[in-house]
Amino acid sequence: MWFSLYLVTDKFTESVYVLANEPSVALYRLQEHVRRSLPELAQHKADMQRWEEQSQGAIYTVEYACSAVKNLVDSSVYFRSVEGLLKQAISIRDHMNASAQGHR
Repeated sequence: MWFSLYLVTDKFTESVYVLANEPSVALYRLQEHVRRSLPELAQHKADMQRWEEQSQGAIYTVEYACSAVKNLVDSSVYFRSVEGLLKQAISIRDHMNASAQGHR
């Protein structure tokens, strides 16, 4: 009987010990997991931030290019005006050359 009481007490003590230490073991495992995975997560975060900056730069470049093209399209009126003035200038030059040759 003494031996069975000792066995029951020993098992009870072991169970209490396991139950008492289980949360700390779980927290230790969690801490180990975080310690191992945190550097990789930090690297992913840094990569994502760098990609976001590059994307913002690319978006700005595309918007700027679109704006430049729109401004070129809008300035076609001015190009046509310059073309007309150049044609007038050429016509006047030709007329002046013809007049100068006629007076010789």
